[in-house]
Amino acid sequence: MGEVDRTPERGSQEQGELIVRGNVIGTAIFVATAVFAAAVFTTTAQWVGASIAMALFAVGVFAFLWGFWNAVQRSRDEEVSVTQLYMLLGAGTPKKVRRTMLLMLCIQVVAAFGTAIWRIDGPDGSPGSSLAVGLLVPMFGLGLNGLWAAYHAEFGKRMDPEAVAGRTGTEQERVDSGADVSTSTTSIDQNEAHG
Repeated sequence: MGEVDRTPERGSQEQGELIVRGNVIGTAIFVATAVFAAAVFTTTAQWVGASIAMALFAVGVFAFLWGFWNAVQRSRDEEVSVTQLYMLLGAGTPKKVRRTMLLMLCIQVVAAFGTAIWRIDGPDGSPGSSLAVGLLVPMFGLGLNGLWAAYHAEFGKRMDPEAVAGRTGTEQERVDSGADVSTSTTSIDQNEAHG
C-alpha cells in the first residue's frame, strides 16, 4: 500500500495554523537567543544570536517574496491592499490571527531594539555589536504576515474598471442616452500659443 500524503492542502486552515505557530516559535527562539547573547555577551553567545537572527531574516525575506507573488496572482480578481497583506488589517483576517501575528511582530521589534541598545558597544569597547543584526528579524514577522494573508485572508472582489475610471452619474446617463459627450478643447487651444 502507498503512503498517505499528510501535507496540508494549500490555503487550508491547517496550513494557516502552521504559519502562525512558526511565527510564535521563531519569535520565542529569537528572543531567547538575543537576550542570552546580551546578558552573557560572550563571543559564542553573540555568534549564536547573530546566526539565529540572520536565519530568521532569510526565512522572512523568502516568505515576503512568496506571499507577495501569490498576492499579485490574487489581485487579478480581488482588491488586495498592502495594509491587509502585511499588517493584516481589515475584516478579511480573523481577530485571533491578527492579534497573534501583530503581537509577535511587536515582540520582535522590542527584543531587537532592546538587546541592540542594551549592548551598544562590543566586548572590547568598540562601537557596535553583533546584536544589531537582530534589527533585521522583524522582516520575519512581516514576511509571515504576508504569506498568511496571501493564502488565507479574504479580500473584496476587484472593482469594475468603468467604476474606477471615475465617471460621474451624470456623464454615465449622457453616455447611455447617446448624447454627445465630447470634451471641450478650448483650454488646450488657448495654450497653443505658449507651446
